[in-house]
Amino acid sequence: MIERTLPPYAVAVEAFSDVPGARLLPEERPFVADAAEGRRREFASVRHCARRALAGLGRPPVPLLPDADGVPRWPDGVVGSMTHCRGGYRAAAVAPRTVARAIGVDAEPHRPLREGVLASVARPGERARLAGLEHTGAAVCWDRLLFCAKEAVYKAWFPLTRVRLGFHDVDIDFEPRTDVFRARVVGGGAAGGEPGHEPSFRSGRLTGRWVVGHGVAAAAVVLPSFDIGAGRGKVSS
Repeated sequence: MIERTLPPYAVAVEAFSDVPGARLLPEERPFVADAAEGRRREFASVRHCARRALAGLGRPPVPLLPDADGVPRWPDGVVGSMTHCRGGYRAAAVAPRTVARAIGVDAEPHRPLREGVLASVARPGERARLAGLEHTGAAVCWDRLLFCAKEAVYKAWFPLTRVRLGFHDVDIDFEPRTDVFRARVVGGGAAGGEPGHEPSFRSGRLTGRWVVGHGVAAAAVVLPSFDIGAGRGKVSS
């Protein structure tokens, strides 16, 4: 499913439940040694997906450890992102650093946000646009998808810039009747970031894609290393 959100040079693997027999490498075990069993399963399952995705790039299995900021450390020459959500969905996407500077993927249960949450997530203009999308007839929980898209933006943004963003620091505009959204960093984070990377976010050139299915909403943002078309490609799963 998530392959529909990614360009042809990315490799993705997903699972709709915890992977039986998924194992952690010894270096990873201390990070969930005191966690509940369910947390250990999802931690292992999403890394199983990530190692399969890395294999699609011809890479051997390696430990995927979080750094001091909680960002997964990918092998040299690779960018990637992992996601998991309630209901059992786990996914990972990777790409060679020669063609991508960042990837962010996020998945959420495809159901409306709890009452009162949208105000903390959406900017006024976004709320107005969501109201318009409700009339398109699409069977989409647009408020949840907005949350998901912002999480995907953050997962691409933060590893590059190490500048934290709030939900109101990102403006998302969904293109009606397509699977495309545009993202701009408009809050305090727009003033920071790594030179050469951050302007691509701030200028509004950042494009993402979304998909819903199997009770899951998913979104992905990829920042390419070069100027490419907006093609959608087949990925491994």
